[in-house]
Amino acid sequence: MRGGVLLKMFGLCVLAGVLVAALLLPMATGAGAMVNQTTDAMSKMSGSLARRDMPQVSTIMDKDGEPIAYFFDQYRIETPPDQVSDTMKAAITAVEDKRFWDHGGVDWHGTMRALATNVSSGEAAQGASTITQQYVKNYLVHVAADSEVEAEKAKESTIARKLREAKIAVELEHTMTKEEILTGYLNVVPFGNQTFGVGAAAQTYFGTTSDKLTIAQAALLAAIVNQPGSLNPNSNPQDAMQRRNLVIDLMADPNNNIRITKEDAEKAKQEPLGVMSPLGRPPNGCAGVGDGATDGFFCTYVTDYLNRLGIDKDKLKTGGYTIRTTLDRKATDAAKAAAEAQVPTQTAGIANAMAMVEPGKDKHKVRALVANRDYGNDASKGQTAYDIVSRVQPFGAGSVYKVFTAASAIEQGMSVYDTIDVPPSYTSRVYKNGTAPYTVSNADGVQPGPRTLQMALATSPNTAFVALSERAGLNNVVDMASRLGLRVGMNGVNSSGIPLKADGSNGPSQADVIKKGNRGAFTLGYTPTSVLELSNVGATIMSGGVYCPPTPIEEIKDRHGNPLQLNEAACEQAVSPQVAAALAQGMSKDDTDGTSRQAAQSVGWNRPMIGKTGTTQAHQSAAFLAATPQMSGAVLTYADGSTPQGICDGGGDAPPYLCGKNGGNIYGGKVPARTWFAAMTKVHEGLPPAALPS
Repeated sequence: MRGGVLLKMFGLCVLAGVLVAALLLPMATGAGAMVNQTTDAMSKMSGSLARRDMPQVSTIMDKDGEPIAYFFDQYRIETPPDQVSDTMKAAITAVEDKRFWDHGGVDWHGTMRALATNVSSGEAAQGASTITQQYVKNYLVHVAADSEVEAEKAKESTIARKLREAKIAVELEHTMTKEEILTGYLNVVPFGNQTFGVGAAAQTYFGTTSDKLTIAQAALLAAIVNQPGSLNPNSNPQDAMQRRNLVIDLMADPNNNIRITKEDAEKAKQEPLGVMSPLGRPPNGCAGVGDGATDGFFCTYVTDYLNRLGIDKDKLKTGGYTIRTTLDRKATDAAKAAAEAQVPTQTAGIANAMAMVEPGKDKHKVRALVANRDYGNDASKGQTAYDIVSRVQPFGAGSVYKVFTAASAIEQGMSVYDTIDVPPSYTSRVYKNGTAPYTVSNADGVQPGPRTLQMALATSPNTAFVALSERAGLNNVVDMASRLGLRVGMNGVNSSGIPLKADGSNGPSQADVIKKGNRGAFTLGYTPTSVLELSNVGATIMSGGVYCPPTPIEEIKDRHGNPLQLNEAACEQAVSPQVAAALAQGMSKDDTDGTSRQAAQSVGWNRPMIGKTGTTQAHQSAAFLAATPQMSGAVLTYADGSTPQGICDGGGDAPPYLCGKNGGNIYGGKVPARTWFAAMTKVHEGLPPAALPS
């Protein structure tokens, strides 16, 4: 028995000697071998600990600087020393390291005591870690580790790990002040509920800042640090209260460098925990802190856009970016209200999506991306987390695509005042329906007879535009759709540059399929469409034929407030200003003499505008593209259920409804046009009417 004790004492002495050698003579043979089991990053930590960036929250804001979403792996508000209250410093040192202000990084008394207790097990000594050592450990786990494997290595229960911590802790005490070490620790340590650092903890649990923490609040936060999971004040308030009161008693201990009075301690112990319910930590992701139901689609588009430019979700969750977007609150709220007024949120099987893009020759700023659907994961409440506004949807925009046929004809020399024939039916000499001739007729209410191209765009005869597509050339028409704005819709590719089918799988692009199949129905708009891209077509026309990729970014800054330059695609002259102006004049009669006239009159619309309605053959979708010189917008109303059916217009104030696979009477001039005019009337309030290009 006595021999065992002597053996343990001998082991203790040897281990203590190794520890001292490791700290004082790092290059000594035995000590160096043990200390250098760490990685290069760990061995260099003492020089970089105070400078390496901690994971920070990225904030996405609207154009006016109001937050709409936060992204983080670790919710952290980095806090300088002068913004941490003395009560917090007193609480954390009292319970975690009462000799913090006196030791040189390692508490020799505690360390030797712990070694004596645990040396026989061959494991790392438990307890006795100073705040400096805890700072090292938490930094390695939560900041320096680039993987779960590295994080586990940084907290493994081995003597080697404890030696590494001790060595680095001593070095830190020579390169950082005590205030810097304490603040670094308080900024990196976890407080539970995805919250890291005292700044974020003060906000999460009490809705305050770290410089305003009371004795009771500071003591609770210091208590949580010990075991963030089991001492969660929401799930385990009794143990959290007991630990908090223990911390308060320690804060009043006369041996502490920073202490409180006995009277203040007793008063603080009588206070309730006072934790917020719900917690004050912001939502993480596109659920957003703004109107998540409305802003989620825009937020999703922002994250997808940044990902394409090299800022992926991992960088977004750690980089501490401040991202001011182009989201316009007035436009967004107006569009959301209009979309829901026409198709209530929980309308079964029918989506009503709207996008707004501001024209410009240097940028096309996305101002609104909304739908009648709320953004979220509860389908029973009419929610969806799938981006139904910016991404290509499996439904067409109908006769809106006649714009591309008209643009191709104009570019080849046709005037919008030239007369074209409108027969009641037309059998193509170029296109086929399988092996049979391709024959089309006009929609109900469209009278036959010759008219100008301008009036043909307003009244939308199918027969005239199939014939015009033959004259202009199908390949030219398809290319025009891409040039004016349907870049992803026509020529979408994945991250490897491989063309995508309409459903997102690899394969020939829509443009290739249409061209190779010689599909004359393209001008009737049967192919899948992105509402955002359709809106950008209007912006291109209103920008003198200048195409710019739609952008949701106003500016982006890094964690230090420095602007970042994004490698966004450049604008380009898609069509000449003359072609764009002629096309604008050609589309200028839809609200006065065309298919959207009734919707325009219902709101008293009297501004110059361009417009084109569209409806697919089975009435499963309908669209309206229209723009003024100040704002372009597109609306797509479509059957979004698992078994799409035709859509019937409710008429009056009644919402639309599904009415069978082969039925339906919805048109672009109904729900889509009414949505557009209701929203744009609000958007243009206070703006002077602007003339179309002549």
